[in-house]
Amino acid sequence: MKLEIEIKGKGMATAELDQRNPETAQKIYKNLPIKGMANIWLEEVYFTIPQNLDYETPSSAASQGDLSYWPPGAAFCIFYGESQPASPVNHIGQITDNLQLFLNVEENDEIIIRNSDD
Repeated sequence: MKLEIEIKGKGMATAELDQRNPETAQKIYKNLPIKGMANIWLEEVYFTIPQNLDYETPSSAASQGDLSYWPPGAAFCIFYGESQPASPVNHIGQITDNLQLFLNVEENDEIIIRNSDD
């Protein structure tokens, strides 16, 4: 399941969902496109999405490029640097191209995540 992640006015990155938390990934994928306004925390971009999902296989560590869902805040998270989650997350995928785009994201930038499998 491939995704396009657009930062309005700044560019596009691509990503692929994986099997670390397949139920979470599938539920988010079925609700695409998703739009949100960026929040920045250390080297992570996150934003609230309109889904309240539970923990599936929570992890307290993240790798550069991880896409994750944070149940306490109903947030979609993009880890682009060395930051670690504030609390456990469900990892659902990886950025596959243009991770450096997220270095330029600012608070309240519009983010659109859409299916690119079509």
